Amino acid sequence: MLFLLPDARLQAMLQEDAPYGDMTTQGLGIGGLRGLAFLRAGADMTVCCAEEAERLFLLAGCDTVQRPVASGQALAKGDLVLVAEGDAAALQIAVRTAQVLVEVSSGVATRARRILLAARQANPGIAVACTRKHLPGTKDAMLKAAMAAGCTPHRFGLSESMLVFAHHRVFLGDEAARGWIGRLRAAQPERRIVVEAETTAEALLLAEAGADSIQLDHMTPEQVAETVRALERLAHRPAIVVTGGINEGNAAAYAATGAALLVTSAPYAAPPLDIKVSMTTVPAGSQ
Repeated sequence: MLFLLPDARLQAMLQEDAPYGDMTTQGLGIGGLRGLAFLRAGADMTVCCAEEAERLFLLAGCDTVQRPVASGQALAKGDLVLVAEGDAAALQIAVRTAQVLVEVSSGVATRARRILLAARQANPGIAVACTRKHLPGTKDAMLKAAMAAGCTPHRFGLSESMLVFAHHRVFLGDEAARGWIGRLRAAQPERRIVVEAETTAEALLLAEAGADSIQLDHMTPEQVAETVRALERLAHRPAIVVTGGINEGNAAAYAATGAALLVTSAPYAAPPLDIKVSMTTVPAGSQ
């Protein structure tokens, strides 16, 4: 089972949308009437955040929610995501927030899954990671979407991993790579040291200096394959990570190079996938 967004986070979403109540439902005087809300897949998808949608309805005051699916499950168009029962006031407070959360996260999960499947057609053992290049403030939902697809988070953030980019190295001047890699090793001996490289020669230099992983940025598949072959001749062979423009159209070509991991931010640009909403009333006395 994947992690769940905490109730406090979901409560904040509801509060953001209805900080002073639902003016329309209150004005119509229908808040106390009983109803059912149905959420269904409007397209084929890898669904995500169905659990959070259920919690949103319950937190808004609905009595029961039936949810036959879980995040990561493949749905066909028309499949039921959930049905919630409660007063109209509770249904109306939750429905749009729940709908949009599932739509956006399922769009990301579906594209991430396509990239993973494309990569594994060429290399069944390869892993695909999604970057932290998502809209700030959405980390939890975006990481859940990546994981629902079968991908892994590339980095949870700056505080738990070390990845040296060119914009770090500009401040190191002419210091040899072995020196600053050694300094990182002493500062965080339990952490892997990942360094980005843009050429085969640079990757070789960094590998010989002791980097644990080399991240190849914006290389062609042919250049990646050449770099992998060059590094295989070394006694110390770092893991090869490929990033920069990875998508469902080229994932197979990059996976065939011998790299250990493909890193992509393409899923975050996926359009939301439609979740169809319908409501019905519950006759009085049928509870």
